[in-house]
Amino acid sequence: MFDRSIVKKIKQTEEPSDFGYWIKQTAEVRLAALESIREEFNSWKFNDQQGFQRIYRVVKQKQG
Repeated sequence: MFDRSIVKKIKQTEEPSDFGYWIKQTAEVRLAALESIREEFNSWKFNDQQGFQRIYRVVKQKQG
């Protein structure tokens, strides 16, 4: 059900800027939003198959 009481119609020329909204947010809120966007992108790009990153290194063994 659509609740029309929370809809606000404005002219496109009067639309507030996104920059104005985000500059008023705390660093924590902005980082949380960025992390959410990153997770959504990774889900879309990698089909939720991205796991932990692994680090490999080659170790030369001493010949004894």
